Amino acid sequence: MEFINQNILLVAVVVTSGLGLLWPMLVKGGGAAVNPSQATLLINREDAHVVDVREVGEFAAGHLPEARNIPVAKLADRVSEIEKYKDKPLIVCCASGVRSSKACGELKKLGFNRLYTLAGGVDAWLQAGLPLKKGSRVK
Repeated sequence: MEFINQNILLVAVVVTSGLGLLWPMLVKGGGAAVNPSQATLLINREDAHVVDVREVGEFAAGHLPEARNIPVAKLADRVSEIEKYKDKPLIVCCASGVRSSKACGELKKLGFNRLYTLAGGVDAWLQAGLPLKKGSRVK
């Protein structure tokens, strides 16, 4: 106990670091994580649809081909736009994977069955050398 009292700052750093590492496992979204090559296979073989949950400006700067933009904050209001894909594979992406994981959790509650989150998000897609489209065109 004396060690803890004398090194409270060190103990706080260790506890905070541990929680930071465990956080993604504790706050799991509703979708399985897929890497860019697995996402490409789902798109090509199973006609998976892509929903990009980033903000409009982020989407316009570069997004996956044929992706539909529905910002995560507006997902509940605009779910009717993707309602027809409830039983089809749906890949949800954002910049790094955090917002898409949250969105998958919301979509799971709304009855979507085949949800996937793009691990690493659009950043990972770009690093894999896959193409991005620019502009804010909505399908």
